Amino acid sequence: MDQTRGDYTISTDPARMDLDAIHAYLSRSYWAEGVPRAIVERSLLGSLAFGLFHGDTQVGLARVVTDRATFAYLCDVYVLEDHQGRGLGRWLIETVMAHPDLQGLRRFSLVTRDAHELYSQFGFGALASPDGHMELVRPGLYLR
Repeated sequence: MDQTRGDYTISTDPARMDLDAIHAYLSRSYWAEGVPRAIVERSLLGSLAFGLFHGDTQVGLARVVTDRATFAYLCDVYVLEDHQGRGLGRWLIETVMAHPDLQGLRRFSLVTRDAHELYSQFGFGALASPDGHMELVRPGLYLR
């Protein structure tokens, strides 16, 4: 799937994903600091990835971990700083939410520290029953 707006394209073609560019960003992000390149590669292989490209250069990503039937987890969403402020993040999430494999899911979740306003535009909100959710968190796992 490819969508184009001006000089930008969003693609789900795994062959277009620039592993080096994705790793460079994620390894400095607050949520995946220090993540090894091999882990990023493995994560892309097991996900539906939406690459944001300016010409042939990858400048953003949204990754969805999903069974394509009942559940999806949106993660690793970013737009490089030099390309922010152009509505690209919103377009990226619009494209994710419209993907045919992500329709009719019972649960679609994400975790964000600072982008609540963006995601709320697409129906995301606080957990309806937070006491039922559990997690195993290993902060700093990649920094060891």
